[in-house]
Amino acid sequence: MHFAITTSPTSSAVFIASSGARFSSSLLPKPSLSAASLPSFRSLTTSPAFRFVSRRCRGVDRRSPATLRAQIGTGAPVVQQFQRKIASMASENPFKGIFTTLPRPGGGEFGKFYSLPALNDPRIDKLPYSIKILLESAIRNCDNFQVTPNDVEKIIDWENTSPKQVEIPFKPARVLLQDFTGVPAVVDLACMRDAMNKLGGDSKKINPLVPVDLVIDHSVQVDVARSANAVQANMDLEFQRNNERFAFLKWGSHAFDNMLVVPPGSGIVHQVNLEYLGRVVFNTDGILYPDSVVGTDSHTTMIDGLGVAGWGVGGIEAEATMLGQPMSMVLPGVVGFKLSGKLQNGVTATDLVLTVTQMLRKHGVVGKFVEFFGEGMSELSLADRATIANMSPEYGATMGFFPVDHITLQYLKLTGRSDDTVAMIEAYLRANNMFVDYNEPQPEKVYSSYLQLNLDDVEPCISGPKRPHDRVPIKDMKADWHSCLDNKVGFKGFAVPKEAQEKVVSFPFHGQTAELKHGSVVIAAITSCTNTSNPSVMLGAGLVAKKACELGLEVKPWVKTSLAPGSGVVTKYLLQSGLQKYLDQQGFNIVGYGCTTCIGNSGDLDESVAAAISDNDIVAAAVLSGNRNFEGRVHPLTRANYLASPPLVVAYALAGTVDIDFEKEPIGTTKDGKSVYFKDVWPSTEEIAEVVQSSVLPDMFKSTYEAITQGNPMWNKLSVPSSSLYSWDPNSTYIHDPPYFKDMTMDPPGSHGVKDAYCLLNFGDSITTDHISPAGSIHKDSPTAKYLLDRGVDRKDFNSYGSRRGNDEVMARGTFANIRIVNKLLNGEVGPKTVHIPTGDKLSVFDVAMRYKEAGQDTIVLAGAEYGSGSSRDWAAKGPMLLGVKAVIAKSFERIHRSNLVGMGIIPLCFKAGEDADTLGLTGHERFTIDLPSKASDIKPGQDVTVTTDNGKSFTCTIRFDTQVELTYFDHGGILQYVIRNLIKK
Repeated sequence: MHFAITTSPTSSAVFIASSGARFSSSLLPKPSLSAASLPSFRSLTTSPAFRFVSRRCRGVDRRSPATLRAQIGTGAPVVQQFQRKIASMASENPFKGIFTTLPRPGGGEFGKFYSLPALNDPRIDKLPYSIKILLESAIRNCDNFQVTPNDVEKIIDWENTSPKQVEIPFKPARVLLQDFTGVPAVVDLACMRDAMNKLGGDSKKINPLVPVDLVIDHSVQVDVARSANAVQANMDLEFQRNNERFAFLKWGSHAFDNMLVVPPGSGIVHQVNLEYLGRVVFNTDGILYPDSVVGTDSHTTMIDGLGVAGWGVGGIEAEATMLGQPMSMVLPGVVGFKLSGKLQNGVTATDLVLTVTQMLRKHGVVGKFVEFFGEGMSELSLADRATIANMSPEYGATMGFFPVDHITLQYLKLTGRSDDTVAMIEAYLRANNMFVDYNEPQPEKVYSSYLQLNLDDVEPCISGPKRPHDRVPIKDMKADWHSCLDNKVGFKGFAVPKEAQEKVVSFPFHGQTAELKHGSVVIAAITSCTNTSNPSVMLGAGLVAKKACELGLEVKPWVKTSLAPGSGVVTKYLLQSGLQKYLDQQGFNIVGYGCTTCIGNSGDLDESVAAAISDNDIVAAAVLSGNRNFEGRVHPLTRANYLASPPLVVAYALAGTVDIDFEKEPIGTTKDGKSVYFKDVWPSTEEIAEVVQSSVLPDMFKSTYEAITQGNPMWNKLSVPSSSLYSWDPNSTYIHDPPYFKDMTMDPPGSHGVKDAYCLLNFGDSITTDHISPAGSIHKDSPTAKYLLDRGVDRKDFNSYGSRRGNDEVMARGTFANIRIVNKLLNGEVGPKTVHIPTGDKLSVFDVAMRYKEAGQDTIVLAGAEYGSGSSRDWAAKGPMLLGVKAVIAKSFERIHRSNLVGMGIIPLCFKAGEDADTLGLTGHERFTIDLPSKASDIKPGQDVTVTTDNGKSFTCTIRFDTQVELTYFDHGGILQYVIRNLIKK
């Protein structure tokens, strides 16, 4: 392998390597290597096409994301020493024989690369394209230490090894953050620097060693809607609330090398990633390799639609990746999903993704890759593919991958990537047999299992009212709604008595009489990364609004309507098409560029609407073009939440209710009394295609992203200190020095069991990270509210939990604070409380947890299936750890959340198949003991452990430390403690 580091005055760099030790078979000590001898850090000085320039230098070329890469300023002698070390390591790569040149047509070369065909191994030809990306990474990073030839062989032999759950290392090319997860990540990095100082280490070793992009998109709320100045008004409020957070992130972009912060108002992280940040192929100092990314948002998978391997990880795992740790992962199975046919007229990409989500949920793809192929691929635009890839978390897969083909290349050109860059991408992928050319015979790929969908069979649909995979065909919606009213409380039930189902509530609304009933739409939001990056559905929404305006229909003024584009490009093509004015007339004014309603930042409802809902126990509805609709997430007062395409959001807003049969009932009447039906406002596929063709232009992407980091006046005015260590303000309610490393020593604490622990909470199935650590509003009667009020914060300035994730005091109090959480210890009562078992007192979860901690008593959590599903939220693990939770015993875990628990030192355990707390007769009033060996080396991944209770019950669980590396983290008390100790030792 070839490495080089440029040491010119304008591009000096130093990389302090973490040990990154992998434990492939045991926890025995590894041979000691000097930090500079490790081969895990590629040069971050690149070819002219991808040259990293200091973010401290404000007069930079802003044409591509790579020109914004940080210049790492430290002493050149250290750089030269590191360069010599790396150069000596290049010859040690066991696969140096396949390191070859990629010629440029017309002469010269694009660069050098590791050639998979040069291995002459027929097994590689049959590998799924997604697995080939893992293989290339392992070969390129093979150093006989972090990555070994045995790891490479495991991947080559994927067909035989993947069913065995073998462990492999993976080193992503970059890391992606958004601000809700980015703030705690930067807090952790700042805290780790302090810990390094305290333990006698070099704090400058805490620096990202791979490119890190942080897009601020989760903070804007829909405070102002239905107004021409909504964008500026909401941004003003966003900065008022988040000034301290934003200044902290701006400090981080200066204090930490190789970190790009994209300011507020630029767009949604995943759309920015798709349209701008995604490289597809890196060219780092003349070395070519596939782009790959892990992100602290579960919908990082959207980039899979571009042929870039990417998925969500926990914040703590991302931080370790930044610091040079290889990710340890189980080599996944790959589900081959064959697409055929063509979508029918009027069917949208959203209808398709909701159908795919339901199919894959039923098939079972947790922990697996899904790879799409077949002749139907030619009928899907890149934006349609990205929509499907985006919802991978909702169908449970690690990735929903679309290999690169001609449609990918066309999109890259459309979005402003240079012709030379696109030519390099195509040449590299063809040379490595990673490009799909449907004009040529397709090599047969082997998959773990297969699914097939004829696109002709997809029909218009929505999903809800409480889960993304509960798909409902539009034609069945009215009947499904009435069954939900009848059904007992659950994912498909509200238990509304028959006699109350038809009640109508009248109330005054700004001088006119308004009406609400069960199913009335009170929020209609075009929002979310899933759909706002797709021109066909966004322009389709505009066409619905246009037809409605021409027929004289208007959305009722008490429906809170909003439009939050994923990037400035959307605004440009809505204006170019002339459709934005019709959306404005229907109340869908642009409110900001961020996640808004999809993440729970929907803002307050009008007081009169809120009172009508609360006082009359109305089951009100929200319809949004989002990806998550868990109860309590979108808005506290919308118990029914439906995911729909942007044009359907407009249609339901016009109808004013989800209690409607679009085929038989009118959505409104014209001014002369004629009924208007759904079919009258619904555009044809051809109409949409014509508008897309004439309105979506390459210059829109170029002009939007040329100045993406120039920010706005409010961002540019933020003043930040230049120190490399952060000065913590003890009075801050946004940024607080966390306690993770307060009592840390150089000696790992070792393995620990759990003795006589009380059950803090006893849950059923599908407890999401929104239940565990809500991102939305802070309830006025919560422990968090009391904490903030005691510190002089007015209720109007509470902001959201998501915005306060930089303060552990807030987040600990916000753990298990979701107002819709169901805890079996409360015997049917819904809400964020629990029972203190010794006294029987019913208090907030935080207050009970503090009682246990003060008494020195451990706690555990009992749960059902899919514990921790939803967003990749590291606070859903950090919070329980701060509350004193030592173990979670569940039927099954969501992938990222289980990893987060491990990273925070919490023991994840699974009941045996067919068993759970109920079948075992556990009430949660018992005391639990989990015996583990005192040495982590005596524990095996996935081994059985015995849990006993104080009333004589005993049952067996599977310990969900899935790899030896995870056991190492447990031995150290957590992944970050492990990283710090190894950085200091080296």
